[in-house]
Amino acid sequence: MRLKTAPSLLSLGPLLLLAIVLSGGCTDKGENTFQGYVEGEFVYVASPLGGRLEVLSVRRGQTVKVGDPLFQLEKDSETAAVREALERMRQAQNRLADLQKGKRPTEIAALEARLKEAEAALQLSEETLRRREKLYGEGSIAMEDLDRARTAQERDAARVRETRADLETARLGGRADEILAAKAEAQAAVAKVEQTRWNLDQKVQPAPRQGLVFDTLFRVGEWVPAGRPVVVLLPPENIKLRFFVPERVVGSLAVGEQVFVSFDAGGIPIQATVTYVSPEAEYTPPVIYSSQSRAKLVFMVEARPDPGAADRLHPGQPVDVRRARQGKAHGAP
Repeated sequence: MRLKTAPSLLSLGPLLLLAIVLSGGCTDKGENTFQGYVEGEFVYVASPLGGRLEVLSVRRGQTVKVGDPLFQLEKDSETAAVREALERMRQAQNRLADLQKGKRPTEIAALEARLKEAEAALQLSEETLRRREKLYGEGSIAMEDLDRARTAQERDAARVRETRADLETARLGGRADEILAAKAEAQAAVAKVEQTRWNLDQKVQPAPRQGLVFDTLFRVGEWVPAGRPVVVLLPPENIKLRFFVPERVVGSLAVGEQVFVSFDAGGIPIQATVTYVSPEAEYTPPVIYSSQSRAKLVFMVEARPDPGAADRLHPGQPVDVRRARQGKAHGAP
C-alpha cells in the first residue's frame, strides 16, 4: 500500500510561509501584486466496507467524469448475502399470501360437504321430533322417547352451527394478528434485501465528481480497510488560491473582487474571484503594535480561479496574484 499526501506549502512548515511573508508580502512587481500558492481540496473516494482490491480502473493523471468506475473490491460475501436475503423474502411473502387467502380449495370443499351432511342430519332429526311430539300427544309413546328425539335434534343443530363456523373461518384465512405478524416479517425481509444490495453496491465505487485522478493509494490485490480512501480526486472547482496581503491593503479587499493570477511560464494570467479574507493577522510580532510593527502584519486571502482554466494550476505551485487597477475593467489584466 502506498500512502501519499498532497503537496502543500502548509505541510512544509511555518518557516517557508514565514519566508514568503517576510519577503515583503508584496513583490517588487508593484503594490498590487502579492505572493501566494495553489491549494487543492481533494475528494477521497472510499468504500464503507473493507475488502481485497480486485479492480483499479483509473491511474494517476487521468481525468474522469461523474459515474466513471474507479475501483472494485471483492464482493463474494455480499453477493451470497443478497441471494440469502432474497430467498428469505420470498418465503415471508409466500407465508403472508397463504394466510391471507385461507384454506386450500380442497379443504374448503370438504368443509362444505360436512355442512351439507350436518344439515341433512338436522332435517331428519327435526322430522323425527315432530312425529314423536304427535305420538306423545296421542299417548302412543312414553316421555322418554320424546326426550331422545329432542336431544338428537339439538345435537344435529349444534353440529350444523359448528360446521358453518369452521367454513367461515376457513374462507377468512388466518387470524388478524397472524396476518399482521406475517406482514411485518415480509417487510423486514424486504428491508434486509435492500440492505444487502446496498452493501453489494458499495464494493464498486464510481466517481462522485468530475476531475483529475490526483493519486491512487492501493494496488490491486491489497486489502483495503473499511473507510480507507483508494482514489484521490481533484475536481477543477476545488482548486483555490491562497495569498497574503499586508495590513495596509486588507481593508480594501472584499469578497467578490476580481484578481489575476500569473506564474512561471504561465502565459496569459488567469482570472480569479476573492472568496475569503481572513479576519486574523498572521505572524504577529510579540510586541505592542506600532506603525513599524503594523507593516509586518499579513492577512491570508483565498480566491477561486475560473474552473475552465483550473487545469493550468497545480497544488503547491507558487503564484503571483495581482489586483485589478483602479478604473480598469475586471475582465482583462
